Amino acid sequence: MDGNHDARNLDVAVRQDLRPCVVHAVVNGELTKSKAATVFGVSRTSVHTWVDLYHQQGEEGLTPLRPGPAKGGGYLKGLQAGVIVNIIKDRTPDQLKMPFALWTREAVRDLIYNKFGIWFAIRSVGDLLERWGFTAQKPQRGAYERDDEQSRAWLENEDPKLRRRAKRQGAQSYWEDVTGLRSDHCVGRSYAPSGETPIVNMAGQRCGCNIISAVSNKGTLRFSVFEGGFNQDVMIDFLSRLVWDADRKVIVSADGYPAHKGTRLKRWRRAHADKCELVLLPAYAPEVNATEVLNQDLKANIFST
Repeated sequence: MDGNHDARNLDVAVRQDLRPCVVHAVVNGELTKSKAATVFGVSRTSVHTWVDLYHQQGEEGLTPLRPGPAKGGGYLKGLQAGVIVNIIKDRTPDQLKMPFALWTREAVRDLIYNKFGIWFAIRSVGDLLERWGFTAQKPQRGAYERDDEQSRAWLENEDPKLRRRAKRQGAQSYWEDVTGLRSDHCVGRSYAPSGETPIVNMAGQRCGCNIISAVSNKGTLRFSVFEGGFNQDVMIDFLSRLVWDADRKVIVSADGYPAHKGTRLKRWRRAHADKCELVLLPAYAPEVNATEVLNQDLKANIFST
């Protein structure tokens, strides 16, 4: 315990001693900010913050505030805590040019130090995050190309128009998507003694299949199981079956996957325009596609036997 405490104190002392060295090297033109971050082993955000403090407060700005207490982190004022909370909610560390991909306790510790010059122990940072209502969670994947404004505009404007057009034409609206299943996909949880991970026996040779499905606004489900990749031929075959099964026109909403936009599919759509209409959804917006709920439920609740 004493060894860990000494190591933390040494780490704080080293970082505090670096501030004048880093700032003077940058201000005197010896190093660029980026180069100084590399040479001294600190983040570029820290270098920018320290140089700004020096320009605002002079040498006094290079003296860090004393470290926060081991418990509670009481030296953060309410406004300062609010700033940190909003940054964690709205930004990711890499957007702040910090050497972290996720908001870990280490990343939050460095954020507090970079913003306000207050150094907290890792455990104290955990106490702060718990007090602020943050919990460690597995992040969901998101695409950089995602456009939330476009998705919101589609739901508010295009979706109501689509519903009205379907009603006017007496058509059946469907939401289409494709997903895959594997024989080694294991879901659910099983109780076991602490430290002894349970084992589920299954075939050593893996196999899988793909499923293309369409769900109507009233919950009607149509699906087809296929092997191999998803391409225009699979899509044309599925739409042909969907049209054959329906007693009226169908309007199918789908994402922008290339198989939904190919030349052969376009020719098929023109030849069957009176029976089938394909509407492309906004890019990277699974939340507007009702079939995504089906895919999630399928993968979360199907069990291998």
